[in-house]
Amino acid sequence: MKRAGPETGATTGIVLLHGRGGSADDILGLLAHADVPRVAAIAPEAEGRSWWPTGFLAPAAHMAPHVDRALAAVTQAIATLEAEGIARDRIWLAGFSQGACLACEAYARLGEGLAGLIAFSGGLIGTGDATGGPSEALYGHSPKRFDYTGQRDGKVWLSVHEQDPHIPQQRVRETANTFTALGARVQTRIHPGAGHGLMQDDLAALQSHLSR
Repeated sequence: MKRAGPETGATTGIVLLHGRGGSADDILGLLAHADVPRVAAIAPEAEGRSWWPTGFLAPAAHMAPHVDRALAAVTQAIATLEAEGIARDRIWLAGFSQGACLACEAYARLGEGLAGLIAFSGGLIGTGDATGGPSEALYGHSPKRFDYTGQRDGKVWLSVHEQDPHIPQQRVRETANTFTALGARVQTRIHPGAGHGLMQDDLAALQSHLSR
């Protein structure tokens, strides 16, 4: 687990989650684009640089042990920021790609009272397998359930390219609908064309959310 930001006096915290093949140092580099000097960031690092070995659309039984282990790392990161004196409602979850999927799932399961979620190219993993067979809209995978409870009063930024090879738009829409139903204020940005990466709008959103 790596840390960035001021050692004292931080007013906002963020848990940053790297993508598959990335690292804690990589994702902490995002803060250099945000110009938010009073933000403390914690970045857990996955063993082998991957939170799970397959795509996030895999069956629930396959995903569950990996997701449980990854969520424990997020819980520890949140607790570290709270121990530094940052109020829970000033702590954000954020990530890219596989890290964005983990951030979404963490906000849905653990995020009550947090400031919100910033997810670049990611979506919810889900709480279990739903009825229905493989779907072209889910890249040949079967649907999932999204049985989350509680209230999420924070803000949510979701972004994805309209032709993302890893993140289907349908899952992003399901994620937006789920968080809206839980009470969050959701913004969704579909970047035109093919791609799997951050755009200028994403960096602007990161700065805007952390500057509040």
